[in-house]
This record gives sequence, structure tokens and C-alpha cells, in this order.
Amino acid sequence: MSIEQTLRLLSDRVRQHSSSMITEEAVKTAVVLPFLQALGYDVFNPSEVIPEFTADAVGKKGEKVDYAIQVDGGIRILIECKPITVQLERVHLAQLFRYFTVTSAKFAILTNGRSFQFYSDLEEPNKLDTRPFLVFDLAEIQPHLLPELRKFEKVGFDVDGILATAERLKYTSALKTAITKLIDEPQEAFIRLVAADVYDGRFTAQVVEQFSGLVKSAFREVIRESVHSRLTSALAETEQPVVETVETDDPDEIVTTEDEREGFLIVRAIVRDTIKASRIFIRDQKSYCGILVDNNNRKPLARLHFNRNVKYVGLFDGEKEERVPIDSLDHIYDYTDRLRATAARYKE
Repeated sequence: MSIEQTLRLLSDRVRQHSSSMITEEAVKTAVVLPFLQALGYDVFNPSEVIPEFTADAVGKKGEKVDYAIQVDGGIRILIECKPITVQLERVHLAQLFRYFTVTSAKFAILTNGRSFQFYSDLEEPNKLDTRPFLVFDLAEIQPHLLPELRKFEKVGFDVDGILATAERLKYTSALKTAITKLIDEPQEAFIRLVAADVYDGRFTAQVVEQFSGLVKSAFREVIRESVHSRLTSALAETEQPVVETVETDDPDEIVTTEDEREGFLIVRAIVRDTIKASRIFIRDQKSYCGILVDNNNRKPLARLHFNRNVKYVGLFDGEKEERVPIDSLDHIYDYTDRLRATAARYKE
């Protein structure tokens, strides 16, 4: 099972059974251990995934951290778990702080089973940062963060590779949070800055209050119009797709459904930034609907297995096709990175 499939199962588990995860042990068993297993770690090997890890921290001899991950003979990741009902805060970093300084760990994860916060020592060597560089919400998976999670897989685990993007992620995440707060609760200084070019009068408290609502609405409309513009541009290049069916003795056997056409358009829009949309073709067959590059069977991009109760999408970023189940066409977007990775193979 791929990491995407495991994360989706865990996401469903968190959403449906969070009321049963009110203890640390429940969180560990139901979420944390399967999460580590999805990353390729042997959770049954106590020399690789070490439970109740103990190190002599200053003034806290014998104190334990929930898990330590050992890679290439050294402790690399520390994990502290809390019940899912706990709102993760800085105070919960105390044990990780102490252990980070007395071990060879380069990363620490604080989790309540739903939120996974990743920390390192970007600000000061061998001292854990107070702010995470990556936050992953398991209940609301964001596909663009999956490549960052993959960097923590046992196979190919690369400390330098993770740290190379960690600082950018850390500040980008903080800026996104600040921008979101600015949109929802614009500060007076920002309102004055934005309104200065469109209002010539005196900024009284009443005017500031009036423009507060206007700035908030304008902010949201700019974002909405930007998204709409990009979608319109993407779909403009995917209109009237060429559909080819394989000849058979009975032509009526093959019917390209609306779902298959829409699935094709989604895949085509996803990879248009990697290769030209004009190179993507749909070729329907009896058992599946193929999506090809250059209309060449030797360049498969994806397959839509929609002729059954459970829909599957065939992906080709590995050595052979991997079929992944989808609940709706929207779930195709969950595999954006893998589809683009396949498309990148066929760049001219």
C-alpha cells in the first residue's frame, strides 16, 4: 500500500473515530505507528523504532520520550505523542527540547494524532526551534505537502535534503498564517495602507471601521478571481479532447463515459505545467480508459478504471502500473505530484 493510500485510511480513521483517541496509547496504536510504518520503518523492530526512549537529560535523568527513530546507527527523529483532544502548544515541547540536546537527533515530531508538527534546529545548532517548519493535518490532507513527508521515508532518508527546504517551509508556513489572519482580521495600519490610494478624506474611526469590511471583501475577491482565472486558463487548453477508441468487432462495446472524459480533463490540467496539454490524448478501451502522451502506448500517463463499482486510477511513476482507489473524481488531485513526475519523463 502506498503512503498516499495509508494516509487516506488514517485520515478517515481520525475523522470517524477521534472520540476513541482520548489517550496517548490510543493515538499511538491507531495513528502514529501506522504512520511510521507507511514511511517504511519497522515498528516491530525495537532497535529501529524505539518506544519509551530514555536518555540522560540535564536534571531529568530517566525521563522518557514516546519514540525515537534510529537510522544508520544514530538517533535521527524524536516523537512525542499527546491525546487527540490536546491542543498542541509550546509547553508540550519540553521533553523534546531536553532530548534534542543530548542525542544525535536532527528532527522532532510533536503530534496529537491529527496534527503532526515537525521541528529541527534551524535557528541555533543543537537547540530545538520553538516553531515547526512543517505542520501536517491528517484530517485535511494537503497533497502539496506529500513530497515533504516522503523525505522522511526510511529509504532515501536524507538529513541535508530535508534541511535544504525546511527553512523555506518554516517561514512560508508562518507567512501564510499571518496573511490568513490579515484577511480575516485586517489591522488598522494595513487598512490605512490599502485605502490610502482610494480614499482622500480623513481617516476617522468610523471610516476605518467601514473600510475594514471592504478590505476583507476585496481581499477574498482578489483570491477568488485569481483562482478562477487559472482554472479558466487550464480548461481552455483542455476543451474538445481527442478521443480515440480501439477498433473491435462490436464498436458499441466501448463507450467513453462523462466520468472518463472529466477524469481525462483533470489529468490533463494537472500536468499542463509539466508538458504541453496538446501532447495529452485519451484512448478508450474495453477494460480501461487510457491517457497517453503523444498518443503513444509506450508513454502511458494514467489509466482510468471506471467500469466497476469502485473506481481506480492507474499511476505509472513506478516500475509498473499501480492502481489506487478514488472515492470521487476530485481525489485525482491527491496524486498531482505523481502524475507530474510521470509526465516529466516524457519531456522533449
